Amino acid sequence: MRRTAMLVSIISMAALGATVEPAQAGPAPADNETRATAFSDQEQERALEFWTDARLNAAKEMAAPAAAPEAPAVTSSATDDGGPRLSVPSVVFPDAETTAPATDETPVSTLASEPKPWKRGGLISRTAGKVFFENAAGDLFTCSATVANSRNKSVVLTAGHCVVDARTGEVFRKWIFIPGYRKGERPHGTFTAKKLFHLKSYVSSQGNANWDVAFAALRKRDGRPLAKIVGGAQGIKFNAPTGRYVHSFGYGGSPAEGNGERLNHCQGKEHRDLGRPGSTMWGIDCVQTGGSSGGAFLAEFKADKGVGVLVGNIAVGTDVSEYHPRLGDRARKLYKAASRA
Repeated sequence: MRRTAMLVSIISMAALGATVEPAQAGPAPADNETRATAFSDQEQERALEFWTDARLNAAKEMAAPAAAPEAPAVTSSATDDGGPRLSVPSVVFPDAETTAPATDETPVSTLASEPKPWKRGGLISRTAGKVFFENAAGDLFTCSATVANSRNKSVVLTAGHCVVDARTGEVFRKWIFIPGYRKGERPHGTFTAKKLFHLKSYVSSQGNANWDVAFAALRKRDGRPLAKIVGGAQGIKFNAPTGRYVHSFGYGGSPAEGNGERLNHCQGKEHRDLGRPGSTMWGIDCVQTGGSSGGAFLAEFKADKGVGVLVGNIAVGTDVSEYHPRLGDRARKLYKAASRA
């Protein structure tokens, strides 16, 4: 039975054009890591009704929480290094309900240390979007997320702290995604979370940023999945090479970033996070502020088309850098669960 299940999984990945490389020698990934929270149709309908334009404007930018002092450091035996490299390509649907691309041909920013407004349109302008949710206290927050190619064409990548409170294990509610958000506009509509997925390790470690990754499986709209409506999905890679040239995108809330009302862009070569003991994260010398959490880190990015491959999500930052968790075996299992939802 196990061999049959593995074969079915490989066939499903092949249908996406995914490639799987043999596993390298290394520690076996931990089991029982995936945590899923489902929302009923009634809960999703209430979320759609709840998020009026006034409430969107009232939402505060979610910043990465400070890790608890007692959170255990991650040792090499707890990393995801050594797993198989799964690569799912991007996809573009030419018949989708897309808006006209931006005509501003402003060059891609050459300053990696300062976020710039993204004005070149392309797929990223439709697959990046804002997330809105409510916590148990009734506070409203916003983050960023990106459409990732998947079997169900309905998955977005975001940060763990945009899905669950690591201190309490509380999963956030009334969770919606607005792709292509700009100045309050919803050009492709509003999508509700059918299921949210986070890692057990993120909560059990009280917010260790190495595990600050999450996925959401979103409900179809008028019988059509998210990727079909926005015109495609970004590729995604797990256990990918590090130290590459990458681009990041998010909806930072500072005045310099447009107060969360526009998509911003950074780029640069990845470097290790040396500022936190036990960190396995990688980042670039650029700082997007609260609200950008969950936004994309893309490798192999083609700026003229806005297409790339997700290798992480914005999780934490310093005065000069922003970092993403490495998408390893645990994240791969999380993604596969979301793809089947």
